[in-house]
This record gives sequence, structure tokens and C-alpha cells, in this order.
Amino acid sequence: MSVLLIEAFYGGSHKQLMDLLQEELQEDCVLCTLPAKKWHWKARTAALYFMQTVPTSTNYRILFASSVLNLAELAALRPDLGKLKKVLYFHENQLAYPVQKCQERDFQYGYNQILSCLVADVVVFNSAFNMESFLTSIGKFMKLIPDHRPKDLEKIIRPKCQVLYFPVRFPDVSRFMPEHKLAHLEKVIGVKRNGDAYQLEGLPGQQKSRALMKNSNAHRESGLCEAQPGLYTTQHEGLPSPLTAPVRLNKSEASESTNPCQEEDKQHLTFNLSNILSGRDYQQRPLHIAWPHRWEHDKDPETFFKVLLKLKEKDLPFHVSILGESFTEIPDIFSEAKKALGSSVLHWGYLPSKDDYFQALCMADVVISTAKHEFFGVAMARRLGFLGQRSAVNSGLCSQQNRGKICDRWG
Repeated sequence: MSVLLIEAFYGGSHKQLMDLLQEELQEDCVLCTLPAKKWHWKARTAALYFMQTVPTSTNYRILFASSVLNLAELAALRPDLGKLKKVLYFHENQLAYPVQKCQERDFQYGYNQILSCLVADVVVFNSAFNMESFLTSIGKFMKLIPDHRPKDLEKIIRPKCQVLYFPVRFPDVSRFMPEHKLAHLEKVIGVKRNGDAYQLEGLPGQQKSRALMKNSNAHRESGLCEAQPGLYTTQHEGLPSPLTAPVRLNKSEASESTNPCQEEDKQHLTFNLSNILSGRDYQQRPLHIAWPHRWEHDKDPETFFKVLLKLKEKDLPFHVSILGESFTEIPDIFSEAKKALGSSVLHWGYLPSKDDYFQALCMADVVISTAKHEFFGVAMARRLGFLGQRSAVNSGLCSQQNRGKICDRWG
């Protein structure tokens, strides 16, 4: 147990990263967590909780924690942990995180992250945008202090910083693909069927990815930012074909919801792929749109639903699947849009099963991101790894970084 992993907000991408590290390190680590609820309270008080609950050990060499934890407080409260090599990982930073009103930005959260950087030995960001937006905001942020301001904090912190992109695993999802998408892969991209998996023959792995990117760019539709980073050829034995496999999203498989909005939406967790596809040519079916994001204001659900309601007003046929996780506070637009969209809603709510989630995405014709701001964007990054799928992202995100890439996180 030479590595101590601490996560004060064990959910979403924070959980994914810790689970991956634990899987790779196996018995050489110990994981201490708090549930992904009441983020603000976790940021304020997690250090005190972990002071009492993290077991003592002479075997620890490295402490790895996300920036939700106030690392300075924990190091002071537990001197034995303060002596370890401390690695701080930023999924997001509170100096650039969007707030609905300027007055809502709590100074303490950004201040805590700066203190944590000062005591950390290594500071890791999931993207260059995340790192630079944090470091270049420190000076302006500290000017909020009325007098006796500290100086040169960026110069102190920057040498410790580096970018380590969030690790995203792209699973083989060919078994979830509708038949028309599988046929499209064969015809346009040049892949060959191998049971329920797909492969490009005659090319080594790196060249396959480049060939896919070249073919993808050649067939790119105007206005869509899409990419195909890789192709996985794992053979899945005994799996049903995409046309006969129903989407089994039963109530028994869904975890208990933490909010009444998703609790009442469990009725939407059962639908069958065969019923949707049967008897209709895919080009004649309504466009299926998916939105797989957190139900929070920075993902700009208002813009997304505004566009859908315009389509509804014009009697343009479409289906929509609203995925992603919600927390205690849900923007009002979700309940309003669900009622207004009516029969156009194909699915509504969080899918706890990865297979169910991947299948819902594969059924969609296009996946949309209206996010005003992304530090990395795990949902869209993973989606871009699905062959034959189209994704559209907010053009503002494309211009945050190099215009030759979707953004530096996915390049």
C-alpha cells in the first residue's frame, strides 16, 4: 500500500479516475472516499473527515488526491501524510469555473485550491486549458483581497504543474450498433466484420487510427466537429446481434435515484431497440438526438431544449434521449422541456449501467454538447471514439484552443 488515493467527491469522472488507478495499482494502494453529494460541503470539510478516517501506515509513499480536497488542511492536520509525495489532480478549477452570477463565486473554493497547490509536490491538470486558465487567473483572483495581498503565486506554482489528459477507455460498442450503422462502417470507412467486432485488415494499429481519421475527415458533414480516435477489435463471444438485442433498462437494474425528478422518470428506463427499428428504413425514421451531460447550468440545457422546442413547433419529427447524472438541484428547464416534448422523448434519466449507456448512445444519430465551458469533457471525448457516429459541440469550445483541433483535450 505505497499509494494513498483520496477522493472527496467520489462520483462521475472523479470516480472513473480513482477506479482506474485502483485497478492498475491493485494491492499497492488504498482508496479513501466521500460520496458525490453536497460538493460545497465536501470542499469545505473533507480534510477534517479524512484526518480521522485515513488509516495510518508506514508504507505510504505517495498521496494522490483531487483538488476538491483542501490538501493544505489535511497536511497540517495529519503531519504523517504531509511528509508524503503529494500529487494534486485538477478535474476542474474554481478560478475559471462558470457561475451564473459573478456574485455567486465563493472566494474560499479558489483560495483552497491555491493553498493546495502550494503544499503539493506535483500539480496535474486534465488539459492545457484547465492548467492555463487556473494559473493565469491567480493574479486577478488574489486582487479580490482588500489589502496585504500575496505576490508571485503563479511563479511559485507553475513549475510544479503539468498536463496529464484524462484516461478514456474506448470500448468495442459494435454489438450495440443498429444494423444500418454497421453497414455504413463496412461501406464508407472500410472496416470488415469479425463476428460482433470490426477491424481494418492489413494495417498496424497506429496506421488504422490514421486511416480512420482520414476517412472520417473526408466524409465530414458541414457544421459537425467529429473525430474517430481509434478502433477496438475485441471479440465478444455469445453476444446477440444489434437488431435482436433489446435495451434492457429495467427498474431493477437502475440504482435508487437521489432526486424526485429522476425517480419519476424510471418508467422511461425500458425500451426496445427492435421495436424502434422494425418496419422502417433508417433514412425514414425520425432523427434520434442524445444529450449525455450533467444536469447543470454550465452544460447549457436551456439552449439545447430551446432548439428542440423549435423543431417541435415546426412539426419536424425527432426522438431525444436525455442522459447524464443529476444532483440535488436540477434546473427547472428539465421538467418544463420533458412536458413540452411529450412523445418525442425516447429516454429520460441517468443510466447506471455502462452497457445500457453505450447502447443508448449507439442508437442515437447525433450526440449534442451545448456546454458553455469544458475543462475536459469526458462524455464527449468517449463519444468521439465510437466509429460511424456523429457529434456536434458548441463552436465556442472549439475556439478555446487550437482551431485545428476540437480542443486540446481531444487532440
